[in-house]
Formats: sequence, C-alpha cells, structure tokens
Amino acid sequence: MAVSVDPPSGIRNRGKHYYSMWKTLFEIDTKYVPIKAIGRGSYGIVCSSVNRETNERVAIKKIQNAFQNHVDALRTLRELKLLRHLRHENIVALKDIMMPVHRRSFKDVYLVYELMDTDLHQIIKSSQKLSNDHCECFLYQLLRGLKYLHSANILHRDLKPGNLLINSNCQLKICDFGLARTGSDKGQFMTEYVVTRWYRPPELLLCCDNYDTSIDVWSVGCIFAELLGRKPIFPGTECLNQLKLIIDVLGSMADTDLDFFDNPKALKYIKSLPWSPGIPLASLYPNATPNAIDLLQKMLVFNPLKRISVAEALQHPYLSHLNTPEPDPVAELPSDDDLDAAEYLREDKIRELMWNEMLHYHPEAAVANS
Repeated sequence: MAVSVDPPSGIRNRGKHYYSMWKTLFEIDTKYVPIKAIGRGSYGIVCSSVNRETNERVAIKKIQNAFQNHVDALRTLRELKLLRHLRHENIVALKDIMMPVHRRSFKDVYLVYELMDTDLHQIIKSSQKLSNDHCECFLYQLLRGLKYLHSANILHRDLKPGNLLINSNCQLKICDFGLARTGSDKGQFMTEYVVTRWYRPPELLLCCDNYDTSIDVWSVGCIFAELLGRKPIFPGTECLNQLKLIIDVLGSMADTDLDFFDNPKALKYIKSLPWSPGIPLASLYPNATPNAIDLLQKMLVFNPLKRISVAEALQHPYLSHLNTPEPDPVAELPSDDDLDAAEYLREDKIRELMWNEMLHYHPEAAVANS
C-alpha cells in the first residue's frame, strides 16, 4: 500500500505530497491519492490512484532518472508526443503529465494513464479459461487499434501481450509507444531496439531496413498463436535461433520468398538449414476453429509482401461478424511531430521538449512561466 511520508529534507510541498511504494519515493500532485503499487517495468513503477477532483481511477507511472539513458529518454519523449494526438477506444489514454517543481533540472517524469485491470500476458499465463469468443474479442480489438495507428502510418513496432492492457469487461487497449515510428522516420532508429525478439518478424531478424506496417501484423499473429496455445509460438534464444524456430514451423522457404531480403549472411544461414516440411498450425492448435487457423496462417507469412493487412484481417470470416457499420476513426498527426533528428538532441533539449509536452496538460503553467 502507499505510505504517506514527509518531504525530503529541504523540499517544500509546492502542490505535491509524498508517498513511499516499493521503497520508491513518489512526488505526486495533491489532486491524486495513490492506492498501491501495481507493476514494475524497465521504465518505471506504476501505482493505482484516484483523481479526487474527478473521482476517476488512474494509473501513475514514475519514470525515475528519465534522462540517465539517452535512448530511454527518447522513448519517453516519443510516447508523450504520440499519445497526445491518439484518441481511440483501443489505445490507452494519457490523461496527464505532472509538472515538476524545477523546469531545468527535473529528473523524474510522472505519467497519468487511464487505469486498466491487467494485461494480456498475465491472462495468458493464468489458469483462466480462454474460449474462442475471448480470442475473437481480443484479436478484433487489437486489430481495430492497429488499423487506427496504421491510418496515420504509425508503426507500433513492439506489440506483445505485455503491451496489451485488459479490463474485467474484456476491453483491450494498446500501450507503450516508445518504439513507435511514422513511416517517414522508421529507418532512423536502431533495429536492435525494435520489437521484442519472440514477436519480431523475419524482415527485422534479417536486419532489413525496408519494412512497413506488415511488421505489426506478424507480431499480432504471434500474439494470436499465444492466445490459442497459451505459450509463445517462437520463443527464440537469439536471432538466428529465432529464425530457425520460424522455419521449423512454417517450413523451408522457396527462393521467391527470400528475394525481399538483402542480408547475405542471414540468407546464407537460412539456406544452410536442413529442409523442413513445416508443422501444420492445425496440429499445434487442435482446439482452434478452421477460420482461426486460416487467419493465423495468413498473418504468419515469411514474405511480408504476401502477409495479410490489418484491414483484410478485420474482414476475414473469423472476425467479420464483429464488424459494425460505423466508419473507423482515422488518426492524424501534425507534421511537426516528426522526431527525425531526436537521436542527436542533448539532454537539456530533450528535457525542454518534455516540458513543452507537459504544458499541453497544464496551460496555466505556460501562462505563469511566460
């Protein structure tokens, strides 16, 4: 539980109150009443809280020493800039970014999201029974959120069960946009930071720079398979092993399916593998419906040019009965949100850009500092 503590020595409250959770100090705006810590990740600790002005339940993520690692600072900045413009029922909403006391020296960043009950990783590894209806429901919402992102040419690039938040009513929301890119700047970032390995498509395993929205479709296919089988389909230990596991299941590739790739070393490795007939997905997932297997096969296609699109997947017989006549919303991002040069920014500039993002949630601070 959250334990109220006195401010650190020499610090006045200044509209904040202080709590200790998991041996970590939280400096929180007084309108938020923290309840308990609910999660810990590589980028911070998350606690549940209540906004006493609106009585809304929220999740507060503290990113400690946000500027200690340059790549992590850029991830945080990118997520803030993207989430400010994304509005979709299957995308997690960023409600607030708390203003720090000191503009030019703050180290920690506090993000306030809508509160969700759990994530898909926790559900998959639990003993809870997952019916075909559950799989349809989760997959449909994931694809709807992804279609919205792709409508603005945004690639999520890190879809995995842990980045899919779930409520008790089975509502799903995509989160963690630190690796997301628009189509224009996706090649600007180091591919080793793209997509957790088990959900990484062949084109990224083969270090191909020429990739598009189909990389997210492969990740969705891996998540779908994990829903059906309650374990990862390709749990590789490193990149070459990951490729081998994929070939073991999908079977050896024809030369025409390898023309897309231009990494001679990786292609030589693939061609050196013993011939594999593949494993029928229906035998891996005997309880799945024929339509589920057919859609999964169309997602897990080695050649990205032949992979099903998100829009096509939503029209597939496995999911088409869930579609509604209302048009899907379209995401729009202003052109000035391009972060092409962000990798070369100094810490003070990244801090300034984060401050500017905070001002969108606190216009009164902009007036006070003008």
